[in-house]
Amino acid sequence: MSGESSSEGSGASSGEGKGVTMRVEVDVPKCVASGQCVMIAPDVFDQREEDGIVVLLDEQPAPELHADVRESAVVCPAAAIRVIEK
Repeated sequence: MSGESSSEGSGASSGEGKGVTMRVEVDVPKCVASGQCVMIAPDVFDQREEDGIVVLLDEQPAPELHADVRESAVVCPAAAIRVIEK
């Protein structure tokens, strides 16, 4: 029984993003083409071939990508990524 309780608790932890919607915006003119966002969240960000500037692939990423998107915003050297959560 205590094992069931424990797994219910971990299910709740892993579902942290459920019910939370996220919208991502990028400020293209601010981007310095470092590529950190692409390395962390390749399903959400890409880079233009000609100059490496960010390309937003998914404006509303799935909950399982939220942590990576938040990290991308934090590590962006130009602060060109904005994350809005509701």
